[in-house]
Amino acid sequence: MGWGVWLMIHIADFSLIGDLGFIGKPDQTGTVEMGYEVLSAYRQQGFAFEAVQALVNFAFSQRELKKIIAHSPDDHTASIRILEKLGMQEIGRDENLLKWELKLESRQL
Repeated sequence: MGWGVWLMIHIADFSLIGDLGFIGKPDQTGTVEMGYEVLSAYRQQGFAFEAVQALVNFAFSQRELKKIIAHSPDDHTASIRILEKLGMQEIGRDENLLKWELKLESRQL
């Protein structure tokens, strides 16, 4: 439970404003990949960060998890800012994508 898709619901009007989640359960090394998307009308308002932060907190409460990875386009400033605020470290580039990771032992609480 919890390693799939989660929905972001705006509590003021019960609208679906985005989704986030993991691409399956942690692998044998304790690594899981996460992703998220917010509808354009709800961007730049802190909803994505709040939701992704809660997702990360859930993930690290599971004892099998050691590391979260994510990818972002290298020109998507808002997404990069979210990942940096979470304490994720950029660990590589692949064409136009940046690869990020957050390890349990380096996590900022």
